Amino acid sequence: MSNLRASKPPSLQAARLGAALALVCSSAPAFAQTPDPHRAQPERPTVATHAGTVARGWVELEMGGESDRYADQSRGALFPMVMKIGVASRAQLSVFGSAVRPPRGGDAGSSDVAVGGGDLAIGVKWRLADDLPALGRFAVLPSVKLPTGSAPSGTGTGTTDASVLLISSHDLGPVSLDINAGYTRRSGSGITTPKTAMVWTVSFGGPARDPIGWVAEVYGIPATSGPAGQERLVAALFGPTVTLRSWLVLDAGAIVPIAGPQPHAIYAGATWNVGRAWK
Repeated sequence: MSNLRASKPPSLQAARLGAALALVCSSAPAFAQTPDPHRAQPERPTVATHAGTVARGWVELEMGGESDRYADQSRGALFPMVMKIGVASRAQLSVFGSAVRPPRGGDAGSSDVAVGGGDLAIGVKWRLADDLPALGRFAVLPSVKLPTGSAPSGTGTGTTDASVLLISSHDLGPVSLDINAGYTRRSGSGITTPKTAMVWTVSFGGPARDPIGWVAEVYGIPATSGPAGQERLVAALFGPTVTLRSWLVLDAGAIVPIAGPQPHAIYAGATWNVGRAWK
């Protein structure tokens, strides 16, 4: 789960956390608001999130790993985790954390850090409507990212970020469609990390053959300005999902760059609806 996906780390890692992130599709329409509170509602592995929220009093965990290979042949990794708590009938508290292995090797140099803690983000997803004209299920996700990671070692951005993500979800027969648009404003001078950034995503998911599903997404970050500005980024994500139980969904797949500094990546992870924490 963002505040906006950019080159990683720290920018891409912050992006996934801020967007809420970070991050799947089961053999049923995965992003529909399910009447079963114990059914997992994965937001991974896509950069997009869906408009659904965890039922009030229930807790869901998402965790995974991603291995990145950059154009200069350096390699890095990200291990995100998201805890989602239903705090109201239409509101979900999300807490995003991660461990990060900065790029190692390659012509651009390497980090001496093996694995370090990344930045922490907290957001609340508000599901405002379930059947609006054009927007379908619609939610808004404001979030704040704190500089808990280390900017010098590459596990964080060193900035405090405020973000807002707009989420539109639709069921197209058995296929789910999620469209996101987000904006982030960061603290700091803008020398090492752009002060503002935006993100857009278009994600699809659906059933293949029970219990296997599929997910595919295209996402992008417009070019940023300032001393740390980067060219625009566009990438595609795709892969299978496996619903082991209604409350446990696994995912795996690949991310390929279309334009800009996105590294090639492979990922795997799981979404686990832990159960009811209170009545």
